[in-house]
Amino acid sequence: MIGLRPGRLESVVALGAHCDDIAIGAGGTLLTLCASRPGLRVDALVLSGGGTPREDEERAALAAFCPGAQLDVTVLKLPDGRFPAHWEEAKNALEELRRRTDPDVILAPRTDDAHQDHRGLAKLVPTAFRDHLALGYEIVKWDGDLGAPSVYQPLDDDVAEEKVRLLQTHYASQRHRGWYDREAFLGLARIRGIEAAAKYAEAFFVKKLTLDLKG
Repeated sequence: MIGLRPGRLESVVALGAHCDDIAIGAGGTLLTLCASRPGLRVDALVLSGGGTPREDEERAALAAFCPGAQLDVTVLKLPDGRFPAHWEEAKNALEELRRRTDPDVILAPRTDDAHQDHRGLAKLVPTAFRDHLALGYEIVKWDGDLGAPSVYQPLDDDVAEEKVRLLQTHYASQRHRGWYDREAFLGLARIRGIEAAAKYAEAFFVKKLTLDLKG
């Protein structure tokens, strides 16, 4: 696994099992990256929601979370909650994405996520992207599966607020959910910020990381 070199970050792959996963788990990081690197290439692949209003939400949301980026979004039609039975289709989609991309970093679900769709996608990532740094984002939910992350991206106050605003603006289909609110998103960001010696942060899980300390 190749570690992230701060001086070289030109391409990002963002993976989600469902529409809104990427934005919830790594929306602040995408806003930070795109603001500091105009023209950044972002290839997003979402495995479910294709052909439904949720795809429209996702495309509009990711455009807002990636301002100024060279953004390409693919939304597939795998059935929500049934990804283990569609493993081959999901793997083929990742392998096709790998053939046309060579990202500096991958944003994806974490491998020990309690949701089977998130977990299944996370476990496929290293089968297609063998030599890339993958950051596993977290999504708060009723399962109570939050863990102890090892990597943090501090978020400026305005970025944390903008993330919440964009989540509320673009995913109208999710507003009825009891956990989908400002307090949940900012609350988790505040906790991760404390752990990262910042006010707000997003946290990630890493399975492997190779250092390059030659200077």
